Amino acid sequence: MDLQQPRVAVIGLGKMGWPIARNLSKNGLRLTINDADMDVAKKFADTYGARSESFECLGEDLDVVILMLPNGEVVNSVLFGSETIGSSGLAYRLSKGSLVIDMSSSEPNGTRERGHALAELDINFMDAPVSGGVKKADSGELTIMVGGDELIFEKISPLLAILGEKLFYVGPLGAGHAIKALNNYVSAAGLVAASDAVQIARHFGIEPAIAVDVLNASSGRNNSTEVKFKQYILSEAFNSGFSLDLMAKDLRIALSMAEEMDRSSPVLETCSELWSQAKNSMPEGRDHTEIFHFLNKIE
Repeated sequence: MDLQQPRVAVIGLGKMGWPIARNLSKNGLRLTINDADMDVAKKFADTYGARSESFECLGEDLDVVILMLPNGEVVNSVLFGSETIGSSGLAYRLSKGSLVIDMSSSEPNGTRERGHALAELDINFMDAPVSGGVKKADSGELTIMVGGDELIFEKISPLLAILGEKLFYVGPLGAGHAIKALNNYVSAAGLVAASDAVQIARHFGIEPAIAVDVLNASSGRNNSTEVKFKQYILSEAFNSGFSLDLMAKDLRIALSMAEEMDRSSPVLETCSELWSQAKNSMPEGRDHTEIFHFLNKIE
């Protein structure tokens, strides 16, 4: 595995995968890209001079594969094959000693299971989920939470630094996905609390924008009041770039972690149930800031 001038592939060119791949390409890496929609992959390749490859042709000429996919099930299909993919898994075509980095939001235990399976094929595996949304992905200022072998983390830090401003080694394989889910739990709870408070304030006769200003100048300030409320909620843009479906999924991951440890977490249980209800009541793909609409409807 050559990490000085690595041959890198990015699989998944969605809202986050596209800017991640673009930043790698702009930094001169030998980049191969793939997406379930090969028209998207070809558009990227034509725009940024990367090489687009069909899934079946990806393989042994790669040093590093970065996955930015919807969930662990898709990651599993890509690595080990499925009827949906219609091909044998990528893991069976990669060279021994190569590295797979899962930047998706996957389940920690599933990540560990995939790591064991890849190790039997002499392939390294790291989880490196991100925080910061599309805006930070665009600017290369993501927060990246890395789990796996610490020596490999040190070797790939220059590569990850192209994508992220803040890199954290958080522990063994799966730890990155664990802390990502827990981070989103705290984020989701903060957004719900802020939304509830702003709506109560409005009914009392306080303008929502003023309520947000007071929160931001006081101890109630959080990420949602600072960077979401006026920008995406009060403006009615609802286009933060992170879906309500994904937030609900991450909360289920966090809750499953607590349940596996036999830990009672009533706040997490309530929060997860609330976001699941919102997900089920809205069309697929809604922005997560639209939880504000759902909370307004259940007054």
